Amino acid sequence: MENVRDLDQEACYRAVLTRDARFDGRFFGCVKTTGIYCRPVCPARTPKRENMFFVVSAAAAEEAGFRACLRCRPETAPDMGAWRGTSNTVSRALALIEAGALDEGDVDALAGRLGVGERHLRRLFRQHLGAAPVSVAQTRRVLLAKALIHQTDLSMAQVALASGFGSVRRFNETFQALYDRPPSALRRRGEKVHEGGVRLSLPYRPPYDWDAMLAALAARGDTVEGRKWSRILTRDVDGADGAVSVEPAESGRISVCVEAHDLKALPGVLARVRRVFDLSADPDAIGRDLSADPALKPLIAARPGLRLPGAWVDDGAEPPNDRLPEETDDTLAARAEPWRPWRAYGALHLATAGVPGADLMETDDAKRAA
Repeated sequence: MENVRDLDQEACYRAVLTRDARFDGRFFGCVKTTGIYCRPVCPARTPKRENMFFVVSAAAAEEAGFRACLRCRPETAPDMGAWRGTSNTVSRALALIEAGALDEGDVDALAGRLGVGERHLRRLFRQHLGAAPVSVAQTRRVLLAKALIHQTDLSMAQVALASGFGSVRRFNETFQALYDRPPSALRRRGEKVHEGGVRLSLPYRPPYDWDAMLAALAARGDTVEGRKWSRILTRDVDGADGAVSVEPAESGRISVCVEAHDLKALPGVLARVRRVFDLSADPDAIGRDLSADPALKPLIAARPGLRLPGAWVDDGAEPPNDRLPEETDDTLAARAEPWRPWRAYGALHLATAGVPGADLMETDDAKRAA
């Protein structure tokens, strides 16, 4: 699923018929008769085939005039990580958009930060996501706002601020246009109020090796107590003073608590949490591609939920999923070329299993000699 043209419409419908969770977040179904778009696992009655078409992103669905289903809640779907790495530029652009780059800036400025032309960036977004950068940013704001409405007791004015809308008026107008109702009408009554900060649950694709992740974060000096990770927020780095903490929740979710003096910092903090905990990883795609290397296949089978501990601030030109450790020698780097775009995961599996790159190459040489 590297771009829009690769989407098999018939295969997508079969996945919807069986509510196959493996495809959750990989595409969305647009229902012509209702004007709603849904996740493949939506519990609602499946529409007829002629009444549906499928797109690769929520932004493409909303740009086409469809609104998010209130039953399956597309904002709770895992990120579509299967295609990540096929375009480094799009991956970097999405990370910047998720952190709020288009909440105050424009596409031309975003393209400049990426070192590409505006027209080229728009073309890449059409190819990979089926939507323009501004539509992706708008959808991010809307889906984050929906999550805040459903999961927190923030006022509507606070939700507008925390999700990146420039004003409450724009926030209200957007929801009225998308859902034909004010945002307050989407709030579920009687939900438990959390004291002290904004608490949200964020999705990921299982499996997830939490023990390995927390151990790696603790080893590099992060604050980890039991199964809880935390970090102090600063105005210089995060746009607000405060704190953030993360704990495992039910399968496929993490619990994030953010206490920030300025709610405008929330999108950026959440984007960094997703990077640190590698929430966009697609274990199926990573395992399938890396298992083609016979040396990696048993290691991946033994630890299918390994994730890359990400940096809180990451300005690297290469996406983390394809970045080899600095100490990687030339011989192993050459061996890792077929692992793209998952070279970092291949190196992580070797390191976790305690297999030095030199040993790997010696084994290959012995096999060739035999």
